[in-house]
Amino acid sequence: MSDPIIQGRGNHRYKWIDQWALLPGDKQLGYTHYICEVNDGRIFIHNRSKDSAAIFSPDGEFLDSWGEDYIQGAHGMQLSAEDDGEFLYFAPDNLSKIFKTTLDGEIVFEFGIPRECKAYDGNDRFYPTNIAIASNGDFYVADGYGLSFIHQYNKNAEYIRTWGGEGNDNEHLQCPHGIWIDTRSGTEEIVVADRANVRLQFFTLDGQYLRSVTEGLLHPCHFDQQGDELLVPDLHGRVTILDKNNQVITHLGENPGVQNTEGYPNLPHADRIPGKFISPHGACWDRAGNIYVAEWIEDGRVTKLERIRD
Repeated sequence: MSDPIIQGRGNHRYKWIDQWALLPGDKQLGYTHYICEVNDGRIFIHNRSKDSAAIFSPDGEFLDSWGEDYIQGAHGMQLSAEDDGEFLYFAPDNLSKIFKTTLDGEIVFEFGIPRECKAYDGNDRFYPTNIAIASNGDFYVADGYGLSFIHQYNKNAEYIRTWGGEGNDNEHLQCPHGIWIDTRSGTEEIVVADRANVRLQFFTLDGQYLRSVTEGLLHPCHFDQQGDELLVPDLHGRVTILDKNNQVITHLGENPGVQNTEGYPNLPHADRIPGKFISPHGACWDRAGNIYVAEWIEDGRVTKLERIRD
Protein backbone atom coordinates (compact mmCIF):
# COMPACT_ATOMS: atom_id res chain seq x y z
CA MET A 1 0.00 0.00 0.00
CA SER A 2 1.41 3.38 -0.99
CA ASP A 3 1.81 6.16 1.54
CA PRO A 4 -1.12 8.58 1.81
CA ILE A 5 -0.90 11.81 -0.15
CA ILE A 6 -0.91 14.75 2.26
CA GLN A 7 -1.35 18.30 0.98
CA GLY A 8 -1.55 21.79 2.42
CA ARG A 9 0.31 23.34 5.32
CA GLY A 10 -0.07 24.27 8.97
CA ASN A 11 -3.56 23.52 10.24
CA HIS A 12 -4.77 23.23 6.64
CA ARG A 13 -3.49 19.76 5.85
CA TYR A 14 -5.55 17.20 3.96
CA LYS A 15 -5.34 13.55 2.93
CA TRP A 16 -6.16 12.98 -0.73
CA ILE A 17 -8.92 10.37 -1.24
CA ASP A 18 -8.93 9.45 -4.91
CA GLN A 19 -12.05 8.22 -6.75
CA TRP A 20 -14.19 9.01 -3.74
CA ALA A 21 -17.59 8.65 -5.47
CA LEU A 22 -18.46 4.93 -5.51
CA LEU A 23 -20.87 4.31 -8.36
CA PRO A 24 -22.96 1.19 -8.99
CA GLY A 25 -22.35 -0.54 -12.28
CA ASP A 26 -25.33 1.02 -14.05
CA LYS A 27 -24.34 4.60 -13.21
CA GLN A 28 -21.81 6.89 -14.86
CA LEU A 29 -21.27 10.55 -14.08
CA GLY A 30 -20.80 13.07 -16.86
CA TYR A 31 -18.93 16.36 -16.60
CA THR A 32 -18.95 17.05 -12.85
CA HIS A 33 -19.68 20.72 -12.25
CA TYR A 34 -20.77 21.55 -8.70
CA ILE A 35 -21.03 19.91 -5.32
CA CYS A 36 -22.63 20.72 -1.94
CA GLU A 37 -23.42 19.22 1.45
CA VAL A 38 -27.01 19.39 2.71
CA ASN A 39 -28.03 19.55 6.36
CA ASP A 40 -28.27 15.79 6.90
CA GLY A 41 -24.71 15.28 5.62
CA ARG A 42 -25.53 13.98 2.14
CA ILE A 43 -23.35 15.22 -0.71
CA PHE A 44 -25.04 16.35 -3.94
CA ILE A 45 -23.02 16.30 -7.17
CA HIS A 46 -24.36 18.15 -10.22
CA ASN A 47 -23.17 16.58 -13.45
CA ARG A 48 -24.08 16.09 -17.09
CA SER A 49 -25.65 12.66 -17.04
CA LYS A 50 -29.12 11.17 -16.67
CA ASP A 51 -28.31 11.21 -12.94
CA SER A 52 -27.71 14.95 -13.00
CA ALA A 53 -28.27 15.32 -9.25
CA ALA A 54 -26.30 12.40 -7.83
CA ILE A 55 -26.43 11.93 -4.06
CA PHE A 56 -23.76 10.30 -1.91
CA SER A 57 -22.94 9.60 1.72
CA PRO A 58 -19.84 11.28 3.23
CA ASP A 59 -18.00 8.00 2.59
CA GLY A 60 -18.80 8.12 -1.12
CA GLU A 61 -21.62 5.55 -1.14
CA PHE A 62 -24.16 6.21 -3.88
CA LEU A 63 -27.60 6.84 -2.36
CA ASP A 64 -29.93 8.17 -5.02
CA SER A 65 -30.18 10.40 -8.08
CA TRP A 66 -32.56 12.43 -10.22
CA GLY A 67 -32.41 15.24 -12.78
CA GLU A 68 -32.47 13.65 -16.23
CA ASP A 69 -34.01 16.86 -17.63
CA TYR A 70 -30.72 18.69 -16.94
CA ILE A 71 -28.50 16.19 -18.76
CA GLN A 72 -27.36 18.65 -21.46
CA GLY A 73 -27.34 21.84 -19.44
CA ALA A 74 -26.14 20.86 -15.97
CA HIS A 75 -23.86 23.58 -14.67
CA GLY A 76 -24.52 25.79 -11.64
CA MET A 77 -26.06 24.51 -8.40
CA GLN A 78 -26.50 26.36 -5.12
CA LEU A 79 -28.02 25.21 -1.84
CA SER A 80 -30.44 27.51 -0.03
CA ALA A 81 -31.45 26.89 3.61
CA GLU A 82 -34.82 28.57 4.16
CA ASP A 83 -37.44 28.68 6.90
CA ASP A 84 -39.47 25.92 5.28
CA GLY A 85 -36.56 23.67 4.34
CA GLU A 86 -33.61 23.31 2.01
CA PHE A 87 -33.79 24.00 -1.69
CA LEU A 88 -31.50 23.86 -4.70
CA TYR A 89 -31.09 26.57 -7.31
CA PHE A 90 -29.89 25.39 -10.72
CA ALA A 91 -28.37 27.35 -13.59
CA PRO A 92 -28.31 24.92 -16.55
CA ASP A 93 -26.49 27.09 -19.06
CA ASN A 94 -27.62 25.37 -22.27
CA LEU A 95 -31.27 25.55 -21.22
CA SER A 96 -31.09 29.34 -20.66
CA LYS A 97 -33.19 28.97 -17.53
CA ILE A 98 -33.04 29.13 -13.74
CA PHE A 99 -34.75 26.48 -11.60
CA LYS A 100 -35.51 26.26 -7.91
CA THR A 101 -36.26 22.74 -6.66
CA THR A 102 -36.71 20.73 -3.50
CA LEU A 103 -33.98 18.28 -2.55
CA ASP A 104 -36.06 15.61 -4.28
CA GLY A 105 -36.18 17.53 -7.55
CA GLU A 106 -39.69 18.97 -7.40
CA ILE A 107 -39.68 22.31 -9.23
CA VAL A 108 -40.70 25.31 -7.10
CA PHE A 109 -40.26 27.85 -9.91
CA GLU A 110 -38.43 28.36 -13.17
CA PHE A 111 -37.83 31.28 -15.50
CA GLY A 112 -35.84 32.14 -18.59
CA ILE A 113 -34.27 35.13 -20.32
CA PRO A 114 -34.52 38.34 -18.20
CA ARG A 115 -36.29 40.51 -20.75
CA GLU A 116 -36.51 43.30 -18.16
CA CYS A 117 -32.87 43.95 -19.06
CA LYS A 118 -33.06 45.67 -22.45
CA ALA A 119 -29.72 44.21 -23.51
CA TYR A 120 -31.63 40.98 -24.21
CA ASP A 121 -34.07 42.59 -26.64
CA GLY A 122 -33.57 40.55 -29.79
CA ASN A 123 -30.65 38.77 -28.13
CA ASP A 124 -31.04 35.32 -26.60
CA ARG A 125 -27.51 35.01 -25.24
CA PHE A 126 -28.59 34.08 -21.72
CA TYR A 127 -26.42 31.20 -20.54
CA PRO A 128 -26.38 31.39 -16.73
CA THR A 129 -23.55 29.71 -14.85
CA ASN A 130 -24.41 30.11 -11.16
CA ILE A 131 -26.54 31.68 -8.45
CA ALA A 132 -25.93 33.30 -5.05
CA ILE A 133 -28.61 33.69 -2.36
CA ALA A 134 -28.63 36.50 0.21
CA SER A 135 -30.04 36.14 3.73
CA ASN A 136 -33.18 38.13 2.82
CA GLY A 137 -33.98 35.66 0.02
CA ASP A 138 -32.84 37.84 -2.86
CA PHE A 139 -30.81 35.86 -5.33
CA TYR A 140 -28.30 36.80 -7.98
CA VAL A 141 -27.83 35.10 -11.34
CA ALA A 142 -24.49 35.25 -13.14
CA ASP A 143 -24.90 35.14 -16.92
CA GLY A 144 -21.37 33.85 -17.27
CA TYR A 145 -21.54 32.31 -20.72
CA GLY A 146 -23.93 34.90 -22.10
CA LEU A 147 -23.68 38.69 -21.81
CA SER A 148 -21.71 38.74 -18.52
CA PHE A 149 -24.42 40.50 -16.51
CA ILE A 150 -25.47 39.91 -12.92
CA HIS A 151 -29.26 39.85 -12.46
CA GLN A 152 -30.89 40.36 -9.06
CA TYR A 153 -34.28 38.89 -8.10
CA ASN A 154 -36.30 38.78 -4.89
CA LYS A 155 -37.27 35.53 -3.19
CA ASN A 156 -40.37 35.26 -5.38
CA ALA A 157 -38.24 35.40 -8.55
CA GLU A 158 -39.35 38.96 -9.30
CA TYR A 159 -36.75 40.99 -11.17
CA ILE A 160 -35.00 43.84 -9.31
CA ARG A 161 -31.95 45.06 -11.26
CA THR A 162 -29.00 44.22 -13.51
CA TRP A 163 -25.38 45.32 -13.52
CA GLY A 164 -22.09 44.34 -15.07
CA GLY A 165 -21.89 43.38 -18.71
CA GLU A 166 -18.85 42.59 -20.82
CA GLY A 167 -15.64 44.48 -20.12
CA ASN A 168 -12.52 44.59 -17.99
CA ASP A 169 -12.89 47.77 -15.94
CA ASN A 170 -14.09 47.64 -12.34
CA GLU A 171 -17.81 47.81 -13.12
CA HIS A 172 -17.75 45.19 -15.87
CA LEU A 173 -17.09 41.47 -16.10
CA GLN A 174 -15.86 38.90 -18.58
CA CYS A 175 -17.38 35.48 -17.88
CA PRO A 176 -18.71 35.96 -14.33
CA HIS A 177 -18.59 32.21 -13.87
CA GLY A 178 -19.19 31.90 -10.11
CA ILE A 179 -20.98 34.10 -7.60
CA TRP A 180 -21.26 33.96 -3.80
CA ILE A 181 -22.59 35.93 -0.82
CA ASP A 182 -19.42 36.57 1.18
CA THR A 183 -19.84 37.43 4.89
CA ARG A 184 -16.17 37.47 5.90
CA SER A 185 -16.11 41.28 6.26
CA GLY A 186 -18.98 41.18 8.77
CA THR A 187 -21.55 42.26 6.20
CA GLU A 188 -22.98 40.58 3.13
CA GLU A 189 -21.05 41.26 -0.06
CA ILE A 190 -21.23 39.69 -3.49
CA VAL A 191 -18.03 38.13 -4.77
CA VAL A 192 -17.85 37.16 -8.43
CA ALA A 193 -15.38 34.77 -10.02
CA ASP A 194 -14.64 37.01 -13.03
CA ARG A 195 -12.92 34.14 -14.75
CA ALA A 196 -11.76 35.53 -18.10
CA ASN A 197 -10.42 38.64 -16.33
CA VAL A 198 -8.65 36.35 -13.80
CA ARG A 199 -9.87 38.20 -10.73
CA LEU A 200 -12.44 38.28 -7.97
CA GLN A 201 -14.80 41.27 -8.06
CA PHE A 202 -16.60 42.41 -4.92
CA PHE A 203 -19.90 44.33 -4.97
CA THR A 204 -22.53 45.53 -2.53
CA LEU A 205 -25.88 43.76 -2.58
CA ASP A 206 -27.21 46.47 -4.90
CA GLY A 207 -24.36 46.09 -7.36
CA GLN A 208 -21.95 48.85 -6.37
CA TYR A 209 -18.29 48.00 -6.98
CA LEU A 210 -16.15 47.58 -3.85
CA ARG A 211 -12.76 46.07 -4.75
CA SER A 212 -10.85 43.51 -6.79
CA VAL A 213 -8.53 40.62 -5.91
CA THR A 214 -6.05 39.27 -8.45
CA GLU A 215 -3.30 37.55 -6.46
CA GLY A 216 -3.15 33.76 -6.26
CA LEU A 217 -5.59 33.12 -9.12
CA LEU A 218 -5.34 31.29 -12.44
CA HIS A 219 -8.88 30.76 -13.76
CA PRO A 220 -11.30 31.00 -10.78
CA CYS A 221 -14.60 29.14 -11.12
CA HIS A 222 -16.67 29.45 -7.94
CA PHE A 223 -16.59 29.52 -4.12
CA ASP A 224 -17.51 28.06 -0.79
CA GLN A 225 -17.06 29.73 2.58
CA GLN A 226 -16.36 28.36 6.03
CA GLY A 227 -15.85 30.92 8.77
CA ASP A 228 -13.33 33.50 7.62
CA GLU A 229 -11.99 31.39 4.78
CA LEU A 230 -12.94 31.22 1.11
CA LEU A 231 -12.48 28.11 -1.02
CA VAL A 232 -11.76 28.78 -4.71
CA PRO A 233 -11.71 25.94 -7.26
CA ASP A 234 -9.46 27.06 -10.11
CA LEU A 235 -9.99 25.44 -13.50
CA HIS A 236 -6.28 25.46 -14.31
CA GLY A 237 -5.31 22.67 -12.00
CA ARG A 238 -5.56 23.68 -8.34
CA VAL A 239 -7.82 24.63 -5.44
CA THR A 240 -7.00 27.67 -3.28
CA ILE A 241 -7.98 28.69 0.24
CA LEU A 242 -8.01 32.43 0.98
CA ASP A 243 -8.08 34.03 4.41
CA LYS A 244 -10.30 36.89 5.59
CA ASN A 245 -8.03 39.40 3.85
CA ASN A 246 -7.97 37.37 0.61
CA GLN A 247 -4.40 36.26 1.16
CA VAL A 248 -3.49 32.72 0.09
CA ILE A 249 -3.44 30.22 2.96
CA THR A 250 -2.58 27.28 0.72
CA HIS A 251 -2.92 25.83 -2.75
CA LEU A 252 -4.03 22.20 -3.09
CA GLY A 253 -3.46 19.70 -5.89
CA GLU A 254 -1.31 22.07 -7.93
CA ASN A 255 -0.71 20.89 -11.48
CA PRO A 256 1.14 23.70 -13.30
CA GLY A 257 0.37 24.07 -16.99
CA VAL A 258 -2.10 21.18 -17.11
CA GLN A 259 -4.49 23.31 -19.19
CA ASN A 260 -1.93 23.21 -22.02
CA THR A 261 -1.91 19.40 -22.13
CA GLU A 262 -3.22 17.85 -25.34
CA GLY A 263 -6.81 16.70 -24.82
CA TYR A 264 -7.35 18.82 -21.70
CA PRO A 265 -9.45 18.39 -19.63
CA ASN A 266 -10.36 14.89 -20.81
CA LEU A 267 -7.04 13.25 -20.07
CA PRO A 268 -6.71 9.43 -20.08
CA HIS A 269 -7.24 7.81 -16.70
CA ALA A 270 -3.55 6.93 -16.57
CA ASP A 271 -2.78 10.66 -16.61
CA ARG A 272 -5.23 11.53 -13.81
CA ILE A 273 -2.58 11.44 -11.14
CA PRO A 274 -3.64 11.30 -7.46
CA GLY A 275 -2.48 14.48 -5.77
CA LYS A 276 -2.82 16.59 -8.90
CA PHE A 277 -6.01 18.25 -10.07
CA ILE A 278 -6.83 18.72 -13.74
CA SER A 279 -9.85 21.04 -13.92
CA PRO A 280 -11.49 21.90 -10.57
CA HIS A 281 -14.88 23.43 -11.35
CA GLY A 282 -16.71 23.23 -8.02
CA ALA A 283 -15.62 22.62 -4.43
CA CYS A 284 -17.18 22.67 -1.00
CA TRP A 285 -16.40 22.09 2.66
CA ASP A 286 -18.45 19.75 4.80
CA ARG A 287 -19.23 20.46 8.46
CA ALA A 288 -16.11 18.54 9.56
CA GLY A 289 -13.82 20.72 7.43
CA ASN A 290 -13.22 18.15 4.71
CA ILE A 291 -13.17 19.39 1.11
CA TYR A 292 -14.89 17.83 -1.91
CA VAL A 293 -13.76 18.81 -5.40
CA ALA A 294 -15.69 18.22 -8.65
CA GLU A 295 -13.70 18.50 -11.88
CA TRP A 296 -14.84 19.41 -15.38
CA ILE A 297 -14.04 16.07 -17.01
CA GLU A 298 -16.34 14.21 -19.42
CA ASP A 299 -16.79 11.08 -17.27
CA GLY A 300 -16.52 12.93 -13.97
CA ARG A 301 -13.87 13.18 -11.30
CA VAL A 302 -14.66 13.82 -7.63
CA THR A 303 -12.00 13.90 -4.93
CA LYS A 304 -12.32 14.17 -1.16
CA LEU A 305 -9.62 15.98 0.81
CA GLU A 306 -9.91 14.73 4.37
CA ARG A 307 -8.92 17.31 6.96
CA ILE A 308 -6.06 16.22 9.23
CA ARG A 309 -6.57 17.26 12.83
CA ASP A 310 -3.45 17.36 15.01
